[in-house]
Amino acid sequence: MAPLESVDARLQQAMKLVLLATLPGMLALFWLYGWGVLINLLLAGSSALAAEAAVLQLRKRALKPTLSDCSALVSAMLLALALPPYCPWWLTVSAAAFAMLFGKHLYGGVGSNPFNPAMLGFALVMVAFPQQMTHWPASHGMDLSGGVQQVFGFGQNPDAWVRATALDSLRINKSLTMDELFSVNPAFGHFGGRGVEWVNLAFLTGGAFLLQRRVISWHAPVGMLASLFLISLLCWNGSGSDSHGSPLFHLLTGASMLGAFFIVTEPVSGAKSPGARLLFGIGVGLLTYLIRTWGGYPDGVAFAVLLMNLCVPALERFVAARQERIAP
Repeated sequence: MAPLESVDARLQQAMKLVLLATLPGMLALFWLYGWGVLINLLLAGSSALAAEAAVLQLRKRALKPTLSDCSALVSAMLLALALPPYCPWWLTVSAAAFAMLFGKHLYGGVGSNPFNPAMLGFALVMVAFPQQMTHWPASHGMDLSGGVQQVFGFGQNPDAWVRATALDSLRINKSLTMDELFSVNPAFGHFGGRGVEWVNLAFLTGGAFLLQRRVISWHAPVGMLASLFLISLLCWNGSGSDSHGSPLFHLLTGASMLGAFFIVTEPVSGAKSPGARLLFGIGVGLLTYLIRTWGGYPDGVAFAVLLMNLCVPALERFVAARQERIAP
């Protein structure tokens, strides 16, 4: 068995590489939405670290070893990147604190959580505060002063500040064809959401970096993206008004690439064996499409991940039993 110090060092190194890999997507989001992205990151990061420190104090555990492994910071960063920029400060703080308390430390801390902490925090505020969670700003947001006023409730929203996302617009569309949506709706870009296409490509770049450094394996990301592509291809009926979007639209819209390379690859709550990781990713991709298309929420990545977290023990048993049957 590896010494505890070496395990902690490897965890810390892996978490730092994950933080580094989020930089392209983070910069793309900043370019698209402005200072609200960085405000979210600061609020979520500080709230998560404070919540974790408080729990460690109550449990009479040493602060430095746990706080320095960067796992809380990674969960907070992923949560912040998934939240709408310029959302109220209390929403970000509540989501981050809930993620740490109920997604991580309720089960004993890092290494024991059955659910993805970031997605658990996101799901809480999505269910509890759906109106605030659908307030996505128009691209190229306000300056720093205006952003701070917006987040902390000091100012009023500018005219036409909030608009429906591409996934929202497609879900409620009843009359326009896909070609018309892409030509007249400002939320649509060339293939997916306007600007969000570049955000997804930026997270894809970060994911490729993690694969190259062998921080993550290919099984869960490929499983998710392949199943999302396949089901959207099978259900795609062209450009009609009842279309659910092309495969490329679903890959380059919403949190597809963030989910594929940074969420479904979470090592604790996800599957452990390669086969189970592949099935886990496939399940997330299928559920994401079903929730986007027929569910009550525009982007189903968070709920898909949490539902598949429940299936991890069954997936591991299935893969193990299958390997026993085919073993010579």
